[in-house]
Amino acid sequence: MSTIPACPQCAMENTYPDGENYVCADCGYEWPMVDDARVDDTAAAVVKDANGNVLADGDEVVLIKDLKVKGSSITLKVGTKVKSIRLVGGDHEVDCKMDTGNFMLKACFLRKA
Repeated sequence: MSTIPACPQCAMENTYPDGENYVCADCGYEWPMVDDARVDDTAAAVVKDANGNVLADGDEVVLIKDLKVKGSSITLKVGTKVKSIRLVGGDHEVDCKMDTGNFMLKACFLRKA
């Protein structure tokens, strides 16, 4: 199994090292070989919404897509406004409280209100 990662832009595995960068042969995207984990330890992670706006604790956001909640029959509807978000680490960066309960959401499904 190859230790060269897949392209972060197109997710294809046809990548190769070139100097200090990895290059995707399919889309031409280049990214540094530097281990991102070491960079994240020293600097605070920046969380951006679907439009690229930087989110902060206490912001108001709006859902841009209907989201089905795993293990439940609840669906969070598009256009639902969420107040006072809290940013946390991990795959689901936004912790919020809504009328239907507490949820952890991915920032890519939110836009700043």
